[in-house]
Amino acid sequence: MLTKRQNLMETIKGGNPDRYVNQYEFMELIVEVPLSGKPAVPGKETKDTWGVTKNWPEGQLAAFPVHDEAHTVLKDITKWKEVLVKPSVKYPEEAWAAAIAHANAVDRNEKFVTSMFTTGVFERLHFLMGMEDALMNFYEEPEAVHELIELITEYELDFAKEVIEHIHPDALFHHDDWGSGKSTFIAPAMFEEFILPAYQKIYGFYKENGVEVIVHHSDSYAATLVPYMIEMGMDIWQGVMTTNNIPELIKAYGGKLTFMGGLDNGQLDKADWSREEIAKYVEKACKENGKKFFIPCLIMGGPSSLFPEVYVAVSEEIDRMSKEIFA
Repeated sequence: MLTKRQNLMETIKGGNPDRYVNQYEFMELIVEVPLSGKPAVPGKETKDTWGVTKNWPEGQLAAFPVHDEAHTVLKDITKWKEVLVKPSVKYPEEAWAAAIAHANAVDRNEKFVTSMFTTGVFERLHFLMGMEDALMNFYEEPEAVHELIELITEYELDFAKEVIEHIHPDALFHHDDWGSGKSTFIAPAMFEEFILPAYQKIYGFYKENGVEVIVHHSDSYAATLVPYMIEMGMDIWQGVMTTNNIPELIKAYGGKLTFMGGLDNGQLDKADWSREEIAKYVEKACKENGKKFFIPCLIMGGPSSLFPEVYVAVSEEIDRMSKEIFA
């Protein structure tokens, strides 16, 4: 029986996996890595080191930046140099102790020691100024957007250096949502001009420094961006919604990119969830997408679900399909 790490590599390289990669099982997320600001907490406001305020109202499912007059960090992108200072990524060595201990305890033959980075390049843009202004600025102030993306990229590279030095990750799990359920937020040509070069630098740096597998989370429609995902060095696109026509993507790009998802949280992760419905969706996803270049997974950006029992049930159903399909 292959280890989880070996099975992942067989799956993404088109070899001979002996079962489905079950959701996030191959990644050991080193969550103790020092983060930029306090994590969002239900019922409270928090602020990150860029100055972005997040609010998580009681009863809601997640936090989101506050973009009213009092809280928006960058109201005029042409004045970003007067407003923004690249946050420091230097933390006391003792702040890294728990992360280092966790990484050292991982059997790297079994799993990938995985660094996690949230709020990627595009998200950082709209976190700073709001989605509407961010999208308009691509058209109205392209020079300033390029400059700001360069600053954000430098920050990510600074952070990457610290992570690599301290925990020597084998994998990276990086968040940056690039679309809604139906479309990308910006046109592919604009993505190629503005976003692709940043990620070529970021992902290139990780790959040059021992990171073997790059997993990018974007729970969205982004099929039109797949050629750029490959060009920037992604290995796995996590969060692939069923609106992307996954079988068609595997046929076209399998061997260059692996697709991790196919199980939409919006359909399964709900208060009235049922085991029967989950079993049906998992079976459909596995049979439609095959054994290679596909990892059945909820599209949520982490090994969890809004209703905790759902993640467990999905994992159990994936195991059931492994026994049936790989028999």
